Amino acid sequence: MNYRLREIQSKDNAAVERVIRACLVEFGANHAGTAWADPDLGRFSQVYSAPGSRYWVAENQEGDIVGGVGIGPLEGLEDVCELQKMYCLPEARGTGVAGQLMELALDFARRHYLRCYLETLDNMTAAQRFYRRYGFERLEKPLLDTGHFACEVRMIRPL
Repeated sequence: MNYRLREIQSKDNAAVERVIRACLVEFGANHAGTAWADPDLGRFSQVYSAPGSRYWVAENQEGDIVGGVGIGPLEGLEDVCELQKMYCLPEARGTGVAGQLMELALDFARRHYLRCYLETLDNMTAAQRFYRRYGFERLEKPLLDTGHFACEVRMIRPL
């Protein structure tokens, strides 16, 4: 299936929130300490319009959003960005669209930062394998407090 990748628009906020919440429920992460409790979840087009930030969505042929990924700064660490809110619905997994989203995100990140950090859940093993394919390596502890205290896995890669 072909997907259209583009930057988020305000009309996409609710659809992106639905994708993220559906994925979090799927992995038992619908609780505090994860993206579930992020107060900006429905405001992505505004949040990711800031300098050094960007969010992209993947649409299927019907125009439905099936995934997305963001890059944002880590407060207090000037040269480090965070890969944020990377989720794809089950129907889009294994299609290559996640790799396309990752390439967009990393290309953007390289222009603004020196390293890219992420946090994920221990039970998201396929996601961890995917991140390792893109050069992310596991860290023993968080770089700083992002508020996602339930995310047991932290990874980083040079850009």
